[in-house]
Amino acid sequence: MARRIASAGGVGGVIVVAWLATSIFYFYQYILRSAPGVMMPQLSDALGLSTAGLAALVGLFYYGYAPFSLVAGVAMDQLGARKVVPLGCAIVAVGALLFATGDSKLAAAGRLLQGVGGVFALIGAAYIATTNFPASKAATLIGVTQMFGMAGGSAGQFLVGPAIAGGVGWRTFWLAMGVAGAVIAVLLILVMPGGRKSGNRNWVGSAASAIWQVGTNPQSILCGLISGLFFIPTTIFDMVWGVRFLQEAHDMPYGVAVLRSASVPFGWIIGCPLAGLLSDRMGRRKPVIVGSGVLLATCLAMILYGPPNLFPPFALGLATGIASGAAMLPYTVIKEANRPEHSGTATGVVNFINFSFSALLGPVFGGWLLAASKGGPRELEHYQAAFSPLLYGVALAVLLTLLLRETGTRARSAAPPSVTPSPA
Repeated sequence: MARRIASAGGVGGVIVVAWLATSIFYFYQYILRSAPGVMMPQLSDALGLSTAGLAALVGLFYYGYAPFSLVAGVAMDQLGARKVVPLGCAIVAVGALLFATGDSKLAAAGRLLQGVGGVFALIGAAYIATTNFPASKAATLIGVTQMFGMAGGSAGQFLVGPAIAGGVGWRTFWLAMGVAGAVIAVLLILVMPGGRKSGNRNWVGSAASAIWQVGTNPQSILCGLISGLFFIPTTIFDMVWGVRFLQEAHDMPYGVAVLRSASVPFGWIIGCPLAGLLSDRMGRRKPVIVGSGVLLATCLAMILYGPPNLFPPFALGLATGIASGAAMLPYTVIKEANRPEHSGTATGVVNFINFSFSALLGPVFGGWLLAASKGGPRELEHYQAAFSPLLYGVALAVLLTLLLRETGTRARSAAPPSVTPSPA
């Protein structure tokens, strides 16, 4: 797909290789993001933490990921991808090695570093795609980029879960991931082309101005809110609590629960590029987001309240992932609703708002679940009480989408030649 897009838009092979390498980095960091969900009992014993304490530690990823989205975005615009993407990957590798120590404090620091460095993957890949590939392919490219990430998320469950169950030690896994991250960082140094620089010596002032212009654009705020509300069913419910939900609420064996839970990020592998491709073909963004939101809310309702065997195995999780893949469309909308020179900053802002949801609400949902179960064994009704607000969140995202200004190619071509999108 990348080759066809490059050919159509005159994009050089070096850029394609750089985008693919950065997408591989995204695949790698998503493995680390999702892997703790399939080794919670082992980590809880090794680190000496309760289930709630471990969930809070795992959630530290988003406390690094969310705020450094802004840093990564402006760094792309000011310095170019070559100077920052390999550094981000090296930071993730260090975080994996710290996590492998088995010391709870070092593991917490490592998890935070995984988020700090990991954010440079998505923002780097999106920056390369949106600044070098044809605008008519923007949603498709960002969707394919996210496909790499969710392939990693799926691998973090489909492959890591059975490996842990088969006897691979959790510490061995994290050590191996640290080494793999170092190798990928070297690869990125070798293939990343020199990017454009702003040429502005007042780096801080220019970065602050870019963040202000993008962050005060109401369309940017809407994009972040919509994406975040689409995303938290995956980042909080599935990747943290999904396996335990299936085990405790439906009495599924561990191996079956891992595979069922992993079907959600596997659905993203299909849904992200599909939503982007459909949106580019239609020349519209909003109808795809709204339709996906309705499907996502329906799937969540069935997962929480429907009979567990009403659908074939993996079908419901797969449909959930496909529907929530539209969370990446606001990443295209925010770029189209802001100035071209703020492409990296725009991605950073939407990523910041998006994952602030996961960072702030992860402990909240965990607390609601513990409150519902009163500290005792967790059952289906406890999960229903704790996670039903996800349904209201998706419904709110659909309503907010109606307030978005359509930025697809069809809407832009229909506008008078003198009219250009305003950043405010």
